[in-house]
Amino acid sequence: MSSVEKNTVVGIGSALVDLLLSETDDFLEKVHASKGGMELVDADKIEEIVGLSTATPDLVPGGSACNTIIGIGRLGGKARFVGKRGDDQLGKRLEMALTDNEVHPDLLLSDSPTGRVLSIITPDAQRSMFTYLGASAESTPEEIRAVDLSDAAIVHIEGYLLFNPELIKAALETAKAAGARISLDLASYTVVEASREILNDIVDNYVDILIANEDEAQAFTGESDEDKALTALAERADIAVLKVGPRGSFIAHDGERHKIGILGDGGARDTTGAGDLWASGFLHGLVSGLPLDKCGELGAACGYEVCQVIGAHIPADGWERVRKACAK
Repeated sequence: MSSVEKNTVVGIGSALVDLLLSETDDFLEKVHASKGGMELVDADKIEEIVGLSTATPDLVPGGSACNTIIGIGRLGGKARFVGKRGDDQLGKRLEMALTDNEVHPDLLLSDSPTGRVLSIITPDAQRSMFTYLGASAESTPEEIRAVDLSDAAIVHIEGYLLFNPELIKAALETAKAAGARISLDLASYTVVEASREILNDIVDNYVDILIANEDEAQAFTGESDEDKALTALAERADIAVLKVGPRGSFIAHDGERHKIGILGDGGARDTTGAGDLWASGFLHGLVSGLPLDKCGELGAACGYEVCQVIGAHIPADGWERVRKACAK
């Protein structure tokens, strides 16, 4: 009896559509947004905020783990996304986008509307988010199926799933039973602060690959110094990643550290999806057997390209530049 080849990266998270709205810092204050943070709201609140703007938002597929898995699909990796969408036009649009980007969609259906995220992008390229989870919040532990993870080399879980403790525990247990490495992106410092009670247990008992930016790392470790923060992260997971924005990133594993630089001048048009796409390159590199520094360089290339466009999706010419940069 032949064993299943484990070469797929499976993402588990919220199946969402992003509404991208370019606005000013004054607008952020007007709508009481936490700059760089994320707030859970109802659908009416998102409509209210959009109505206060004279700009028209762009609609694209979204969700942290979903963005990461789409990137892996575009890089040529085997990719699957597990989530729940509404039986509506937004949901159909999301599922079609996954297929078009070489991702196998394992999406359950709900009578509730498809979830959405209003991402307000300010001139400094920061994004501040209001999230309506909709159908995505209705996933249940019983719907995390072993068959969906049977060929997984890595199961990538977004930090936003921490808001559903029973679901994330089921995902972690199923991934562990499947023999997959588990990757967790801490997602947002607001998520870390709200989930501290269960986060320590989850990281210590399940997570192999821990990914955080400076704000998330400080919220989780209590360390503002990046060297100390990376040390604290590395004590909790086999592979620890600390992203430091335009200064690049650090990767720690088995007592060794790698400093990963950036492409270009570090400028950004929009940081939406920067961390998600960094994870795309990094995790694809791991599954492909690349050394950690090369995994980081692939992540940096993906992160740079997505920052040059509005939204979390790199166009075809961007993906070509990623491949050329990492072939050197």
